[in-house]
Amino acid sequence: MDFVSLDFETATPQRDSPCELGITIVRDRQIVETKSWLIKPLYYPNFNHFNIAVHGIKPADVAQQPTFDQLWPEIKPYLEGQLLIAHNASFDFSVLRKTMATYNLPVPQARFACSLKFSRNIWKGLNAYDLKTLCNMHRISFLHHRAASDSHACAALTLKALDHTCTFSETEFPDKMLSRISNLN
Repeated sequence: MDFVSLDFETATPQRDSPCELGITIVRDRQIVETKSWLIKPLYYPNFNHFNIAVHGIKPADVAQQPTFDQLWPEIKPYLEGQLLIAHNASFDFSVLRKTMATYNLPVPQARFACSLKFSRNIWKGLNAYDLKTLCNMHRISFLHHRAASDSHACAALTLKALDHTCTFSETEFPDKMLSRISNLN
């Protein structure tokens, strides 16, 4: 089952302020590539102190980086037509949708699922389902709150869930993963 996991970090609480995007590509149940982009957000140089405390990305780190709309032609082929998975997908896909709207770009044709949701359904009874807790449980090491590392961890966690449930295709996904695949747009 092929998919692309993704993770955004934002500069402010506004959902259209991505300052980093990480993606991890999975083909034939193998992680084949992880990429990340630093992004100069719309609100540059205004970063929220809380956001900086979470991910460590500062205005100086993105001062010479392209804006999201400038990066979009490079990013789009990784997302278009794919099954996208994020941990707490409601956040990441709201960042994507809001940012696309801000820059007047069409939302890519893609499907998505949430690893937080299917983890809750597969591994019942845990005290927490955040990415760090689940990765610790499955011995997946990563640098939390950096987009490339978080997307890689999400991909590794998804592969564990697919193996645990013996899920081999998107058609099996809803019944075996106890979670749905939705259209992004």
